[in-house]
Amino acid sequence: MTDKTPKYAYEDFTQGLKLPFGPRTITKEEIIEFAREFDPQPFHLDEEAGKASVLGGLAASGWQTASLIMRMVCDAFLTNSTSQGGPGVEFTRWKRPVLAGDTLNGITTVKDKRISKSRPTIGLITFHHELFNQRGESVCEMQHPCMMVRRGHDAISEGAA
Repeated sequence: MTDKTPKYAYEDFTQGLKLPFGPRTITKEEIIEFAREFDPQPFHLDEEAGKASVLGGLAASGWQTASLIMRMVCDAFLTNSTSQGGPGVEFTRWKRPVLAGDTLNGITTVKDKRISKSRPTIGLITFHHELFNQRGESVCEMQHPCMMVRRGHDAISEGAA
């Protein structure tokens, strides 16, 4: 039987901790597929329209970029943690376009943490994610709180969502 106990709990995320994520190269096909489904603006669907726009080329939707951050963070550490989701996003900033062929890497920084007053088995951790392209240019930043079960507690049996 495999041990399914998450490696990371609330206590493991100290303020100032930096966690790398990525890399991931985004393809033209991924950009177009996402845009067709969720953000069908011409500069996300057509190379010529992208070149003619302020984005300078076929560019990923900002929502796709945010989704890529989430996926890379999940792969790096979040799916091996006691994460219980989050109550929202404090901010998302799209700083530069993500273009077809860009290779993305990022860093997550623990900005703050506290124990929930209403659910003491849960801690809230504020994560700040910054995403960079292959030239080291910052392309996106996001910040949000994440609910994490504290070590030695069970979210379900103790009533935490």
